[in-house]
Amino acid sequence: MVKIGIIGAGALGGTFAALLTRAGHEVEVTARGSGLEAIRTDGIRLSGGYGEVHARVTASERLTGGADLVLVCTKAQDAEAAITANRDAVDGTPVVVVQNGLDGVAIASRLLPRSSCMGMLSIIAANYTEPGHVRVTTTADSYLGRGDGPADEECVRTARLLSEAVPVIAIAGFRGAQWTKLVVNMLNAVPAITGRSVQSVVDEPSLRVVVTASMRETVRVGIAKGVRFGALQGMNDRRLRLFARLPLRLGQVLPWSMRRRMGDRPNLGSTQQSLRRGQPTEIDFLNGAVVREASVAGLPAPVNAALTALVHEVEALGRPLPADRVVAVLHRN
Repeated sequence: MVKIGIIGAGALGGTFAALLTRAGHEVEVTARGSGLEAIRTDGIRLSGGYGEVHARVTASERLTGGADLVLVCTKAQDAEAAITANRDAVDGTPVVVVQNGLDGVAIASRLLPRSSCMGMLSIIAANYTEPGHVRVTTTADSYLGRGDGPADEECVRTARLLSEAVPVIAIAGFRGAQWTKLVVNMLNAVPAITGRSVQSVVDEPSLRVVVTASMRETVRVGIAKGVRFGALQGMNDRRLRLFARLPLRLGQVLPWSMRRRMGDRPNLGSTQQSLRRGQPTEIDFLNGAVVREASVAGLPAPVNAALTALVHEVEALGRPLPADRVVAVLHRN
């Protein structure tokens, strides 16, 4: 048994906390507001793909220290503040950043100079249905590593430890895998804008083609940046480079293949879940990251720029937009 601290007990943080507790580890989580109160009162209740788990964990606004390993499971936009708030308890402890986007490991390494920082990409789909309750809609492997080289001994050891609770694979070329996950995360924006599930969006041809366009734009930006895409969920560098050359009509097979892996249990996507809780989204670290990287590479990224703006519009309005606002993105670009 080891002591594991988890910063952020939302959908993924709650999932890992419950499964690690079930595996016999001592778990402490951070949470705020109604989530903290619910976990303190009744623990974390996990349902869905990994079975029913009722995990009693220690919960507070900040970690108390003494952990053997810390997972950072906040949204990308909250990472810097959350790590800073926990720095005294964490610096010097191995840290795994479980996060979307491209910058999480670099941020953690800068803020925690005495810690060995790794990254983890999780394809698990989970809905944070209410405070203290998480439902897993899709089970999947998670991928752990750092940098561009082979998986080092610490990454292999950490993946083995976490795999006692949920499958985690230590991988080489982690930065390239982050870009592949960024392509996967292009499934988030359109459901968030329209208020529909990922499955419903991909099933609708007029919306699926917009998702395809955002994915193709992401891959083309990565290629321009010299990225070698990591193997993830049936995708790899060769297949994504081929996808980047396909017309949109044929490229739609990519989001469709992702949709098939999800099954039919509605997946809202993490961006829409934030909207439904009235919280800021991490869209600036997903589609917005593509726009920033495109600018560095001297390329336009009009589809991702438009989708980023539409998500921010939904944030401001507090309600979804008509689907034709999304469809119009392609007509304008």
